Amino acid sequence: MKYKTWIKSPETVEGAVLSFRKRFNVEGDVKKATLCVSSLGIYKASINGKKVGDQVLTPGCTSYDARIIYNTYDVTENIRDDNLIDISVGGGWAIGRYGLGLSTGAFGKDVCAVAELSIEMADGTVHYIVTDTTWEVYTTKVTFADLYEGETIDKTAEERYIGEAVKDGREFNLVPQMGADICENEVLAPIELIITPKGERVLDFGQNMTGYVSLKIKGEKGERVVLSHGEILDKDGNFYNANYRSAKNILTFVLDGEEDFFKPEFSFQGFRYVRIDEYPDREIDVNGFRAIAVHSKMDRTGRFACGDARINQLYHNIIWGQKGNYLDIPTDCPQRDERLGWTGDAQVFCRTAAMNFDVRKFFVKWLGDLRAEQREDGAVYGVCPQKFGSGYMTRISAGWGDVATVAPWVMYEIYNDKSFLADNFEMMKKWVEYIRGVGDDEYLWLSGYHYGDWLAMDAGEDSYVGATSNDLVATAFYAYSTELVIKAGEVLGEDVSFYRELLVNIKRRFREYFMDNGMPKDELPFTEVCPENKKGVVDTVRRGMTQTALVLILYFDLCLPEEREAIADRLEELIRDFDDRMTTGFLGTPYILHALSACGRTETAYKLFFQNKNPSWLYSVDHGATTIWEHWNGIKDDGSFWSTDMNSFNHYAYGCVAEWIYGTVCGVKLLEAGYKKIKLAPVPNRKLGFAKCALETVSGRIESHWYYTGDRINYEFTVPAGAEAVIALPNGYTETVGGGTYTYSHKV
Repeated sequence: MKYKTWIKSPETVEGAVLSFRKRFNVEGDVKKATLCVSSLGIYKASINGKKVGDQVLTPGCTSYDARIIYNTYDVTENIRDDNLIDISVGGGWAIGRYGLGLSTGAFGKDVCAVAELSIEMADGTVHYIVTDTTWEVYTTKVTFADLYEGETIDKTAEERYIGEAVKDGREFNLVPQMGADICENEVLAPIELIITPKGERVLDFGQNMTGYVSLKIKGEKGERVVLSHGEILDKDGNFYNANYRSAKNILTFVLDGEEDFFKPEFSFQGFRYVRIDEYPDREIDVNGFRAIAVHSKMDRTGRFACGDARINQLYHNIIWGQKGNYLDIPTDCPQRDERLGWTGDAQVFCRTAAMNFDVRKFFVKWLGDLRAEQREDGAVYGVCPQKFGSGYMTRISAGWGDVATVAPWVMYEIYNDKSFLADNFEMMKKWVEYIRGVGDDEYLWLSGYHYGDWLAMDAGEDSYVGATSNDLVATAFYAYSTELVIKAGEVLGEDVSFYRELLVNIKRRFREYFMDNGMPKDELPFTEVCPENKKGVVDTVRRGMTQTALVLILYFDLCLPEEREAIADRLEELIRDFDDRMTTGFLGTPYILHALSACGRTETAYKLFFQNKNPSWLYSVDHGATTIWEHWNGIKDDGSFWSTDMNSFNHYAYGCVAEWIYGTVCGVKLLEAGYKKIKLAPVPNRKLGFAKCALETVSGRIESHWYYTGDRINYEFTVPAGAEAVIALPNGYTETVGGGTYTYSHKV
């Protein structure tokens, strides 16, 4: 992009979508026309009334202080002799209300646009149409648009001429799009029109999702359709969206008397249910409504099915949770007044994400933002882009900041792409160096204000933070990130001898400080640095003998080899003591089944997997979930809700169990980056009946399928050409094979 002049309206029109327009003529034969465009806000570009490209919500959400994405389109077919280019811009992430604690956008009150249209003629000359003060600014029929509040489209509104554009004067670092396109995807018809006990009219689309509603309707000029969004119904069957907090999520469509088609283009909602608050005085035409799913473009790479309908529903929920929260950034949730790029959620789920879908472009872009926002001292914030965070979101927390090491390593392993390590190696090292320098003991992390084992159940049902010592959790992740720096350095040919020695010392000090006689200490000091007014919302019980503590010790290899068996025994004890349930939160749950299986306790892992009492994965399934919940018991057994302020019903983090489904239930384990070498070691269970998965990898398609026939268990495997697989069956049979299809059978 050669010309980068930002323009804005000569007067501030808050909340409305503004149109920046330029008329121009072209004489002669056009060889090629290319449009580069971006905005502060969300833009829709069109030439001669035809929308440019099939992306939506462009240019997406980035670390605007560091860089703003611009999109490039081939518009050769759009150009005529007389032309009108229109760039309509709404507030979006940059200018609208976005981020906890922000009443208005982080970058001012005025939407801005920047564009360069280059027209190459047949004779070789090139003409440029660029944003400058000759462009005109108009209001549009989108009289209001905000990510949290919703959108108003008034087909009767006059498009008022405001005046000629003015230069914004600021300079931004414009970079070409490198991430995945944000696109419209699945289109869902409503499955039912519900009349609730309160007499409200509610459309049920059957699936909690992210996107927006479209409507085709013909009515009288000035008639209105007003829609409110919700994820669930309350225990009485009434519409409920108090968990959206201050986000109104209201769509208002004003008819003009013709056959109208309405669709938001400058906002999105998270919803399953839509309450029809206003509608013309006649029978509702349900068939006029559709729900359009919007998320980053990701090719599906993983698939799973089994003989248990509830587990299949759980897997379905994981897939839709990822779709709904991978909208340009890895959001925590898509509905309430948040929708932020939480680093902890991204960290625990990124491997599952890369098995379900091809997320290379998605993470290339987001990791670039993470690098851009890493502090000079190496700290990584709780959300990225961080500009939209405030207060407790600016905390530097173990398990959240560790995404700086975990995500690059996972992306390298899944895709065998060293650029993920080369681009991010300095960030990885800086994060470890930050931890090393924050306390008095360079081998322990005993300070900070951590999120801890977020939303675990072992500190009481209403606690935000679990009972596990945050110091123990932080030091465990310190060791893990150091290990990943070592692995990345070895792949890149870097000297990592310093980090090898560092890791030895971290593990030594971990055992000295947190363990006694091969077990974690039960009581540990409370050393967390925490503002006095926040002590009530974080747990102050600091224990070492918890499920999460034991899981982290096992999974991060923080104990001596001879101690593992006793620790695994103790973990099973704690699970049995809690009625065969887990008490883990955001930082224990991702690893608990893996830790059990690695210690030969897959039978216990299956008990947790099949558990349907709270807390468990199937609890939400049995309560009608179609995506993963934020809190284990977001809806309690009596039908009441856990809370209104922290209770999303589309929160993908706990969907990380899919990694264990692929890796243990179906037994597909990666041994070399890019699945060039794999292990196929499924662990069947009769309650599942059968299980099969397929993974499209950079090495080719991998398939694993097992099923019972009488007293026999049968296996079918597909290994990609050029790859190598170690087959390891439960009866002890092993062999190493190359590409091909293989079948086995043995008695149970």
